[in-house]
Amino acid sequence: MADRGCPLEAAPLPAEVLESLAELELELSEGDITQKGYEKKRAKLLARYIPLTQGVDPCLQTENRIPGPLLTAATAKQQKSRATNSRDERFRSDVHTEAVQAALAKYKERKMPMPSKRRSALVHSSVETYTPPDTSSASEDEGSLRRPGRLTSTLLQSHSGIEPWLDRVIQGSSTSSSASSTSSHPGGRPAAAPSASTALAGLTAHAHIDLHSAPPDVTTGLVEHSPYERPQMASVRGIPRGHGRNVLETADGVPVNSRVSSKIQQLLNTLKRPKRPPLKEFFVDDFEELLEVQQPDPNQPKPEGDQMAVLKGEPLSVGTSGPLSLLAALQLWGTTQPKAPCLTALDTAGKATCTLTYGKLWSRSLKLAYTLLNKLTSKNEPLLNPGDRVALVFPNSDPIMFMVAFYGCLLAELVPVPIEVPLTRKDAGSQQVGFLLGSCGVTLALTTDACQKGLPKAPTGEVATFKGWPPLAWLVIDGKHLTKPPKDWYPLAQDTGSRTAYIEYKTSKEGSTVGVTVSHSSLLAQCQALTQACGYMEAETLTNVLDFKRDAGLWHGVLTSVMNRMHVISIPYALMKVNPLSWIQKVCSYKARAALVKSRDMHWSLLAQRGQRDVCLSSLRMLIVADGANPWSISSCDAFLNVFQSRGLRPEVICPCASSPEALTVAIRRPPDLGGPPPRKAVLSMNGLSYGVIRVDTEEKLSVLTVQDVGQVMPGASVCVVKVDGVPYLCKTDEIGEICVNSVATGTAYYGLLGITKNIFETVPVTADGVPVSDRPFTRTGLLGFIGPDNLVFVVGKLDGLMVVGIRRHNADDIVATALAVEPMKFVYRGRIAVFSVTVLHDDRIVLVAEQRPDASEEDSFQWMSRVLQAIDSIHQVGVYCLALVPANTLPKAPLGGIHISETKQRFLEGTLHPCNVLMCPHTCVTNLPKPRQKQPEVGPASMIVGNLVAGKRIAQASGRELAHLEDSDQARKFLFLADVLQWRAHTTPDHPLFLLLNAKGTVTSTATCIQLHKRAERVAAALMEKGRLDAGDHVALVYPPGVDLIAAFYGCLYCGCVPVTVRPPHPQNLGTTLPTVKMIVEVSKSACVLSTQAITRLLKSKEAAAAVDVRTWPTILDTDDIPKKKVASIFRPPSPDVLAYLDFSVSTTGILAGVKMSHAATSALCRSIKLQCEL
Repeated sequence: MADRGCPLEAAPLPAEVLESLAELELELSEGDITQKGYEKKRAKLLARYIPLTQGVDPCLQTENRIPGPLLTAATAKQQKSRATNSRDERFRSDVHTEAVQAALAKYKERKMPMPSKRRSALVHSSVETYTPPDTSSASEDEGSLRRPGRLTSTLLQSHSGIEPWLDRVIQGSSTSSSASSTSSHPGGRPAAAPSASTALAGLTAHAHIDLHSAPPDVTTGLVEHSPYERPQMASVRGIPRGHGRNVLETADGVPVNSRVSSKIQQLLNTLKRPKRPPLKEFFVDDFEELLEVQQPDPNQPKPEGDQMAVLKGEPLSVGTSGPLSLLAALQLWGTTQPKAPCLTALDTAGKATCTLTYGKLWSRSLKLAYTLLNKLTSKNEPLLNPGDRVALVFPNSDPIMFMVAFYGCLLAELVPVPIEVPLTRKDAGSQQVGFLLGSCGVTLALTTDACQKGLPKAPTGEVATFKGWPPLAWLVIDGKHLTKPPKDWYPLAQDTGSRTAYIEYKTSKEGSTVGVTVSHSSLLAQCQALTQACGYMEAETLTNVLDFKRDAGLWHGVLTSVMNRMHVISIPYALMKVNPLSWIQKVCSYKARAALVKSRDMHWSLLAQRGQRDVCLSSLRMLIVADGANPWSISSCDAFLNVFQSRGLRPEVICPCASSPEALTVAIRRPPDLGGPPPRKAVLSMNGLSYGVIRVDTEEKLSVLTVQDVGQVMPGASVCVVKVDGVPYLCKTDEIGEICVNSVATGTAYYGLLGITKNIFETVPVTADGVPVSDRPFTRTGLLGFIGPDNLVFVVGKLDGLMVVGIRRHNADDIVATALAVEPMKFVYRGRIAVFSVTVLHDDRIVLVAEQRPDASEEDSFQWMSRVLQAIDSIHQVGVYCLALVPANTLPKAPLGGIHISETKQRFLEGTLHPCNVLMCPHTCVTNLPKPRQKQPEVGPASMIVGNLVAGKRIAQASGRELAHLEDSDQARKFLFLADVLQWRAHTTPDHPLFLLLNAKGTVTSTATCIQLHKRAERVAAALMEKGRLDAGDHVALVYPPGVDLIAAFYGCLYCGCVPVTVRPPHPQNLGTTLPTVKMIVEVSKSACVLSTQAITRLLKSKEAAAAVDVRTWPTILDTDDIPKKKVASIFRPPSPDVLAYLDFSVSTTGILAGVKMSHAATSALCRSIKLQCEL
């Protein structure tokens, strides 16, 4: 702290001033006051002893603060890879782990303070957001904490270094939010740079003028004053160069002679004043004007490449010999190849429970279509008409019945809407699914007998109505519930054209659920494009680990497979949790040619494969990684190949793909035999990515993102990359943007949402000249990426995970990967972590929520959180607004594992997350705080209510009504102290009930009238003086739960002159954590006695307590349950209002114990002000 003060030898300070300064230093170091508050109070203390020059603290003028060095690049040493079986498989990367460890090691070298305590960095500041040219020497936190108008904290390091940028500040800035000065030397240095002291004088004078000016205006002159000049007229904006003091300017910048009469000048000013705005405009708080706008960094990387061209995929070749539609294929295979296996379902033991043949699929789908069209009636009218939407509610373990229901709906010309099975009435996102069903007009839900029995039931025995869901009729489609159609019956289904085939649900970043409609023509084109890209052939076997109800699991495992008469082995999620190797075993036993997995499944397999000898993957020709769009999937792919290459897996077999609900499959890597180019990888700078540009990293080895290509564009599709915000201009070749697709095989709309449908499904990319690149609209995919060498598509993130902090972009998946790489890696329970952003002051702020392992202590938690903050700051150069830890298994889960991000965010915003450890760091990331408030003369409480109504400026302070003038009688002055008030109440209104104690059910358990509380307080006071033998001024710890006993003990202490210290009692089930806090408060407060109930007294002396603290060192413990009825001889009356009344201790989230001293005068004033404010 020594470096923060000034040498004080010039004028010796009184002892009380030195003591006050020491207390200020302590408050600042413990984070109890801000740096600004510290400087203000310190300047006030030293004002009479140290004169200030030009409004700048002399110690700040001479102080030379050395900024912290920027993180420099260091090559990470190759370390032995560690077992990371508790980390989230999507984000596993040994290289990134080593980078994080190296970054944290650098933090230790820099000896940075732990972020668990509030940082008190000296804040550099210029008038606006100007910084010295050498900004690279200051850390980003310091640069981002700059505030305008803080002239007193500007550090003058040297005249030569500070003159140029100070002069630019003078030319191009103003402290007013709506006025600015323009320079006659735009962007350049003035002819003669003033000295640093002159520059500061000009700044202070300029600030003075602007505070007292009339409506702000733009002038052409530069603002320069001698230190002693003070403008005499409100309209004067400044004195231009070359003019003497006798020349003034009017509000519009026209020079006038000082001999102009003051009345004429006043008339000119009045005419220039703007008209009074409408009344409603007074109440609009324009935050954009009040907040600081972050200026772009002039050194930030910018795209330099040429404008990209639209990339066209290979032509879609439609074979003449194959079926013309999906239903035609189903009928063909169902009638000509009825014994061919279509789908095999497995149980949780990995055994095949049932194999659905193409003949059975055809006959059962026909039976369901007949039942839906002919047997469901209401008042002799069919319940369903062609085009109606029907919900499909099937568990992940029953793909066969889902497939029958899906094709039955297509045959009946109904639109299936597959959704997840609602397990409880309060499932995460269930209400939004209900909104989707309601907007789609769904009235019927198809399910199985077993699934219906497991649904929540109403008291009547029927399926319960879920919150937000429309009324539904439930139809069980097991064989016995369906009607066999006549032999000559055949549905008139038309599965071609633009009519909707099915609706797939999608949950947006904000948590809303929308339905993506897919037409019959899109469905057919998607099946044909996947067949061509993947080289699917008849009778091939595909192992599917994905959810068959949506996305790639539906497109490959239910639709394209039927088009090609393939055999699908469906691996349920429950089996993967029990046996992660099950899909590999099925590939071996069925000699599967293709497998459909996620990187999570590959990672799980790696952890479970040890000891497995008889694994052979030589039959695979394509291992499709469905989440290849996640840049962190490359780690699982590489590790999987390293382990299984010796067991028959060929490198070219691994085929990542990218897809989205709106555009379906965007790109897929193809093996060489299907014409695919060799795979590519790119090592990109995260700093460049945050500015939306592609820079192959060469220096900073810590902040890199390694991405793999997701293959070529789909057949028959055209792809381009457009800017994320605003007009969809084509990106440059080295620029990150949103990938857009033009193809027949994409979704067509969001059901019932015409506005956002136009933005997403009807985008028209344009060149830099504004010329459309095509006459057909493109569909936005929500994927962020670029087109690399060999026309390969690279994806670096998703729009849903994008967080724009200031002007830089960060991806939630990248932040998750960094957090999971922090030691100890097993700290996060099963890698369950969520990262999202919340809006604070019109900017995104990063929030990180994780489940901590059950045995983690509070100390472990805060150490891990501090390291996470340091790692994210080093790797991503961004601050975290809030880091919250919750107990294991408490975050809302997604249907097939993982965390429901939007529901977690909703709980965070509603305050229902219930974290066990929280670290809030707004000071490191909220860098656009409102501009400083301005002091106004005579501002009362009414002015604070109307805000900007007064003088049109932000008010810095307001005073409340004086308490002394509000009492009509002398009653308030007579009964000045709390103890006196209670005695007076007991005498005048003895039976008035003061307190009622309610239990959890709302029933009254105990009461206290004025006289009862008075007598109980007297007994406590007598016990303290006789049993405790305490004197006035001794501290007494009150260890009580909230209730009447606590209040009586509090007043008992006041009656005998003791100082009560209220302490939250320890938790009986968690003594190890809560009892040391009680002991610490008792010791720090120097309590001479402990008052408590009988039960808590026993607990404090128990064997369990002895394991946590030394019970022999407790002070005297008195039990107040059975104290004798005695009166005190005289009730203590404080000799002075400044005598201590009570102590209020609290423990911060960072473990810092702080006690607040409350005098009798302050306590009485607080009570009276609350009484007045609340009108009690």
